[in-house]
Amino acid sequence: PGPPRVYFFPVLFMFAALALGLSPPTAPLRLAAALLAPALRTPPPPLLAAGGARTSKTVAVNRVARREFEILDEYEAGIALVGTEVKSCRAGKMNLRDGFCSVKAGECWLENVNIAQHGTTGGYFNHDEGRRRRLLLHKREIRKIGQAVARDGLTVVPLSAYFNARSCLKLKIAVARGKKLQDKRETIRRREQDREVRRQIKQAF
Repeated sequence: PGPPRVYFFPVLFMFAALALGLSPPTAPLRLAAALLAPALRTPPPPLLAAGGARTSKTVAVNRVARREFEILDEYEAGIALVGTEVKSCRAGKMNLRDGFCSVKAGECWLENVNIAQHGTTGGYFNHDEGRRRRLLLHKREIRKIGQAVARDGLTVVPLSAYFNARSCLKLKIAVARGKKLQDKRETIRRREQDREVRRQIKQAF
């Protein structure tokens, strides 16, 4: 669509003066420039990844969890952090290896997960690296997780942490059952078989 009609008269006056060889007054010129500037100004393009799709950034992965536990159900949770913790997570300084989740008083908590202190922040303003952190889940999800832990004796473990396309930190957690020794051996055997198949395919090509 064209510019609004309010632009028309100052611009017409300016071009008429130029066509007659006259020097137009500066006031209409400034008015025309002020009116045309918003219409001619183009907004900056959104920050997108290559190909036009927004991407997520992985912060930490708990590889031990899938080796030690049988994953039964997965959830995506937000996490309540302070400013220095967010900065450390953006730098990848988060360790999920020994972490677990607990349900207490209708809230889900992330326990025993280490987020290193921010390097350029003074100690007084820095966070406690191993503190308990509240997870942001729907009430029905918290109830379901709590029932699985209390009734069936299952464990809730963190699988991965990542910043989504909106730059919000998310945590993938899972309700899991500890594997027996035989199950662990079967997992190792399948992993070695998959590794051997990939190696043979790579050699073939």
